[in-house]
Order: sequence, then structure tokens, then C-alpha cells
Amino acid sequence: MENEPKQRKEGLGRRLATSLLLLGLLALALSGTVDSRGFDYTERSFKRALVTFGVARGLNAVISVAQGTEVGIQPAGVGINFAPGEVLDPVNDLVERFSLVMLASATALGLQRLALEIFATPVFSVLLGGLLLPTLWLLWRRGPGDLWRARLLRLSLIILLLRFAVPVIALAGEGLYEVYLDQRYSESSERMGEATEAIRGLNQQAESDAGDTSLLGRLGLSELDVGAQIERYENAASDISEQVINLIVVFLVQTVLLPLLLLWAAYRLIRRLWNAPLPVT
Repeated sequence: MENEPKQRKEGLGRRLATSLLLLGLLALALSGTVDSRGFDYTERSFKRALVTFGVARGLNAVISVAQGTEVGIQPAGVGINFAPGEVLDPVNDLVERFSLVMLASATALGLQRLALEIFATPVFSVLLGGLLLPTLWLLWRRGPGDLWRARLLRLSLIILLLRFAVPVIALAGEGLYEVYLDQRYSESSERMGEATEAIRGLNQQAESDAGDTSLLGRLGLSELDVGAQIERYENAASDISEQVINLIVVFLVQTVLLPLLLLWAAYRLIRRLWNAPLPVT
């Protein structure tokens, strides 16, 4: 009996804290502040993914041109056609797979943007308020039905958690990018662009040589010339593989690993909330 006033006071404090938490989260959801920031960050990441996808496709195109440009040599007087750009075949395979990764990353960010738009709609906010306000009323209502009140309160907290999951993923992803990934992305994108321009220049030079109508051009290039051209292609593409791997790491961390980690944390929190004792008495 002596502990009854203390327990009643503690129960009142828990109900008050829970009510303030629910009202605060509802006000934050209705304000749209988190949604706006999350949408801006997602849009920024989406545009980066599209730009990088375009860089990958452009690089793939110039490498394909290099592979299809043939030059002629005449060892021992025998004419042979040879494509120096074939040396880029392993790099081209990697770039093609990289473009698929970027397409998947852009698609994931597009779905994330769509989810943010849906959660920010007035209809969803009205539905959320229609669930939380009865929950608050039942939380303070005395009488039987504690089990159902507890279940409704847990359901409300879980829906609120899911409501903010996508904006939190967007904010966390952009924060991680700005702190750890921005410099890696900028440097790798710039160097891939430089490699693309270098290979394009070599392609133009090779096409010019192939179209040479002079006597020397008709006789064909020497083996030494072809070897030098192959070396120039190798130098132009020397670090493409490294930059591709760097960019894959950037987008996999931001669009796959971090969201999966946060969703796993949300799942663990949902399980904890569902089994936790709640202030319904």
C-alpha cells in the first residue's frame, strides 16, 4: 500500500513522457522539415548517380570505338589489320559491370525519393494523426482494456518509426558522403573523365591515320608504331580500374550497406518496442 502512490506517480510520469514523445513526433511529421531535408539530399545523390552512370556509358562508348578501330601493318610485306584498342577489353568489361551498378544505385535512390514523396503527402499525415490521437486518448483513459491499449500504443510507435526511417536513411547517407566519401567521389570522377578524353583523342588520331591516303599511309604502319599506340592506350586506361572500384565503393556504401544497416537497426528497435512494457496503467 505504501508503494501505491509512488507507482501511480511513476506511471503518470511515463504516460506524460510517452504522450510528449508522440505529440513531438507527430508535429515533426506534419511540419515536413525532415522530409524536405531528406528529399533534397536524396535528389542530390540521385543526380550524382545519374551523372556517374553517364560517365560510365561514355567511357564504355569510347573504348568500344577504340576496339573497333583497325590499323594496318606489313611485316615481311604481308598486310595485317590490327586493333590496338583490343588491349582495353578487360577494362571495358569492368566498366560495363560498373554501369549496371550505377543503374541499380540510381534506381534505389529513385525508389527512396518516391517513398519520401508518399510519406510527405497530406493523406499520409492525416492517417498518421488519425492513429496517434486515439492512441493518446486511450493512453490516459482509465478502465479495462490495458492489453489493447498497449498493442495500439506499440503499433503507433512502430508506424512512427517506419514513417521517419526513409528520411533518416537519406540524412545519414548524405552525412556519410559529405564526411567520408565526397573527396573519393570527386577525384575518381575527375580522373575517369580525363581517361575518357584521352582515349577519345587516341581514337581520333587512329581514325586519322587509318584515313591517310598518302603513300606512307597506304603502305601501312610499322610494328613499332602499333606497339607505341597500344602503349598509349594502356597509359590512358592505367588507373581506370582503381577509379571504378572507388566509385563502386562510394555508391554501394551510400545506397546499399548503410540503408541495410539502418533497416536492421529499425527492425531490432521494433522488436524491442513490441516486447517492452508500456505505460498503460
